Amino acid sequence: MAVAEPSRTGSPPRVLLLVYAVLLTATADGALAAGGLSIGINYGQIADNLPSPSRVSMLLRSMQFVIGIGNENVSAMTDPAAARAWVQQHVRPYLPSTRITCITVGNEVFKGNDTALKDSLLPAMRSVYQALGALGLQGQVNVTTAHSLDIMGSSYPPSAGAFRPDVVPYIQPLLDFLSAARSPFLINCYPYFAYKDDPAGVPLEYVLFQPNAGVTDPTTGLNYDNMLYAQVDSVYAAVQALGHTDVDVKISETGWPSRGDPDEAGATPQYAGIYIGNLLRRIETKQGTPLRPAVPIDVYVFALFNENLKPGPASERNYGLFYPDGTPVYDVGLRGYLPPMDESDATRTVRPAKWQLPEARALSQGSQSRRLQGKSLRSRHRDRSM
Repeated sequence: MAVAEPSRTGSPPRVLLLVYAVLLTATADGALAAGGLSIGINYGQIADNLPSPSRVSMLLRSMQFVIGIGNENVSAMTDPAAARAWVQQHVRPYLPSTRITCITVGNEVFKGNDTALKDSLLPAMRSVYQALGALGLQGQVNVTTAHSLDIMGSSYPPSAGAFRPDVVPYIQPLLDFLSAARSPFLINCYPYFAYKDDPAGVPLEYVLFQPNAGVTDPTTGLNYDNMLYAQVDSVYAAVQALGHTDVDVKISETGWPSRGDPDEAGATPQYAGIYIGNLLRRIETKQGTPLRPAVPIDVYVFALFNENLKPGPASERNYGLFYPDGTPVYDVGLRGYLPPMDESDATRTVRPAKWQLPEARALSQGSQSRRLQGKSLRSRHRDRSM
């Protein structure tokens, strides 16, 4: 993900935006309308047919941003001078008019085999954190990084959650940093892939937040009626096993594709709408996970728009809540209006959509490796009775 130069025309900075958050509430008939729910949406831009950023910023009305430093730039951020220059260029000019709440340094760094990148991650995070302090911005902007779920060596039952042995030497000091900086641990979770890889063994109701008997953790006695919360609690258990109960786990990506290839079971608008709609309703109640019931789960949905240039199977290009013309891919009660096109969009014909996202938080362009997210959970749920 290349870092783009921020616009200086009054629009929010476009430095690896992971677009987060919509505020919605459930209406009397069960639909979601503008109101008191905070939910994140990733604003991916790997497409050539999206509305201009100015139209999107108008659409979202009031946004909080999490901006990201791409993996290709992490090593450079180990230099304190470079980190300070980056913060001065990409963060400080936009505060306080733009609500930049967090910087993510790298994305899914421990997924690959780049040892130099892994070794650079924490020093880079420290340099960025120190740069914020030098500029008087600590406490206003957090520093963290986003992880793939495959950093987990064990995830079932949730109480047995543990990081892979090869990543523990990296994760342990990273958790110490997050604890001291009061920053969250971000994880990308996709129950869809567990279902896609084993539709006969993973109950659809369990991954779609629909009524089911659930799975009981034999150690804690806690019952899980959905896979997403089980995934999150397995990460909490892994974090706790390394000595930390003071670091919040937040979901930096989750979603469900509305279309896929013939071998991608469950990739339909119906199931995508059920997954996102039921997830939003859970969040609207400020529900926590069984292990952390008093801590409302913080989720960032992937993605705002379908992205027609994403590589991989068809599902990769069909995670959007909306088509590029602003019409919903499926109905979860979003309401609003996509403003008329500006001159940069003049070559396209767009039908305005009546929907509104009254407030939004933004994160980065998101992971390109969701296809692997469900594999560690597939075998663990195949033989469980629900």
